[in-house]
Amino acid sequence: MSHHNSGPRAHQLPIADITDAYAFPAPGQPGHLALVVNTVPYADPNGFLSDALIYRFRIRPLTADPSHPAFFAPGIDDSEITIDVTFDPPGDGRQQGHLVVSSGATVDFEVNQVAEGDGLRVFAGPRWDPFFSDALALQETITTGTLAFKNPGAILSDGKNVFSVVVEIDLSAHGTQTLVAVVAETLINGKIPIRWERFGRPELENAVLGMKTYDTVNRDLEIRDLFNAEDAFHLVPDYVGAYRARLNANLSFWDGIDGTTQWPLATDGTHPLTELLLADYLIVDYGKPFAEDTFLEIERSVVAGRTHQTCGGRSLNDDCMDTLYTYLMNGGQGPRISDHVDGPTKRASETFPYLVEPNPTPPSPPAHH
Repeated sequence: MSHHNSGPRAHQLPIADITDAYAFPAPGQPGHLALVVNTVPYADPNGFLSDALIYRFRIRPLTADPSHPAFFAPGIDDSEITIDVTFDPPGDGRQQGHLVVSSGATVDFEVNQVAEGDGLRVFAGPRWDPFFSDALALQETITTGTLAFKNPGAILSDGKNVFSVVVEIDLSAHGTQTLVAVVAETLINGKIPIRWERFGRPELENAVLGMKTYDTVNRDLEIRDLFNAEDAFHLVPDYVGAYRARLNANLSFWDGIDGTTQWPLATDGTHPLTELLLADYLIVDYGKPFAEDTFLEIERSVVAGRTHQTCGGRSLNDDCMDTLYTYLMNGGQGPRISDHVDGPTKRASETFPYLVEPNPTPPSPPAHH
């Protein structure tokens, strides 16, 4: 649930609350990209997906460009591949779904059943929440300004379920550019669809954008809903200054938490990673073989001026939070910072649809949920 509680809107419409998204090369399927978006924390193991939403994946070719402020340049609008998944109202204990790709490919399917066709595979239904992190220790760290990770760590409400949409697409027919940016979105499905939430990198909104204490420019402003509603590839200029101020301040907090400075600010107060993280999407090279624990490898390589070696992206068993903490605090130049939750209780598989079956007796939400 690295994106749950990422602003007040998440509470206003829980069915559209994105908890996580993942993008990785489909294991053993060269040229295929696997995509996952999870919604609804504490989902009913027998529940259905919303017939009022569009569950969307957006994929754009990406060029590594060290001279670019964000280190990467995404492709233009007409280079984007969009995958929309929608659902009919459930009836008689069943629910039909519909997948449509901007290229024209379509697959109709039934919830809780794998379907394929047109170079696509799709699955949707309740699944065991794959995200693992010590959320309470993270919150204590942010509140106290001191690393609060304890060994062993604990996954908050481990065994809770989410509603998953899983898509596998053969991108080999869509061009030769294998480095891509991926964004997941939920939209209100109407005559004019409204983007409700979007997801790029895990915990950006909560662990980095959420803190107000250190931001001297916009200390009283809740900016996560504004950021969540933006087009990841076209941030409107109206709020970019507020996002930058918040990132500069909070990235400095994370850098200094170990008492050292790995990322010195520019003379104007800009943090070296602000523009990179402001461009909020998963970066994956589906031309590389599937591998675990590759989160941020492509970004770290470009920042360091070297060629990336792995597929990057984010797979389901990836210990992405330790990678994120370590990079923000010491740039990977010091010891690995661990929250001592090193993997999920039940590991995802390398077989479609990858996620573990739902927990039939999940824990109840916390009282303050």
